[in-house]
Amino acid sequence: MTDKFYLEEAINDLNSMMDMIRWASSRFNDAQLYFGHGTDNAWDEATCLVLQALHLPYSMLAQTQHTIVNAALTRSEKEKIAELVLKRVQTRMPLPYITNEAWFCGMPFYVDERVLIPRSPFAELIDSHFSPFLQDSPTTILDMCTGGGCIAIALAYTFEEAHVDAVDISQEALEVADINIQEHQVSDRVYPIQSDLFSNLQGQRYDLIVSNPPYVDAEDMADLPDEFQHEPELALAAGDDGLDLVETMLKQAPNYLADHGWMFIEVGNSEVHMAQRFPGLNVEWLTFENGGHGIFAISKESLITYWQQQER
Repeated sequence: MTDKFYLEEAINDLNSMMDMIRWASSRFNDAQLYFGHGTDNAWDEATCLVLQALHLPYSMLAQTQHTIVNAALTRSEKEKIAELVLKRVQTRMPLPYITNEAWFCGMPFYVDERVLIPRSPFAELIDSHFSPFLQDSPTTILDMCTGGGCIAIALAYTFEEAHVDAVDISQEALEVADINIQEHQVSDRVYPIQSDLFSNLQGQRYDLIVSNPPYVDAEDMADLPDEFQHEPELALAAGDDGLDLVETMLKQAPNYLADHGWMFIEVGNSEVHMAQRFPGLNVEWLTFENGGHGIFAISKESLITYWQQQER
């Protein structure tokens, strides 16, 4: 049967939100889609799609047993949902790019193919105020490789007295970040800056540096599902072991961290290469209650000590 047949059948035969969620979930499973850009299964993906198509709150994701899911839909609403489902199946485009909406730290953000879709366990660290590492609330923060600005903006909400520099090499990514900065009304404290890592930040000192840089190694890049082909390669690939940019940041960070400052870097699966690339580096690997891995913390003092030892 053709996609057009499934489309017309759904529009003609289905009635409620729940009908459309069930139908979309079946289509996603049948197409063997990859999930990992906000959801991890077909049912949650279908629920998100239907809620966003109908402009209903994301909080309803956990309320699919609520009576409203049995409410009848108009034909135009069913057509919109069916068309989005068809696009997801045919293009393998991640849902947040289709709807231009992604969620991070419980907040909505605009996204398109100029930036990665936020999915970092940094959200849990931000919610916990980076406990127990930070002794005082930071007043100067750097979000390196900010992409769409989601982490920078979440940091600004959490640390209300802080100024946050949102840095990226990609001017296109910073255009998306600025959309989100304006939407969240934090332009007085979050500043998008075009820079190749620290190159345009001379003289700046930060109490806290966070970074979710490109870290996918060559082997993983070759094996990425089709959905990832829609994301900018510049924001994913980072050499044979995925740590090319990380090494530069670790070397330069002591010049940009304030006394007693901390840096947190996400390296994902490239965590397995860290010990070989940086033998003896005193990092603290973090664990997450909500899932995720591959983020380490390191203090300014540990960085200085490590690089001094390497010079001997």
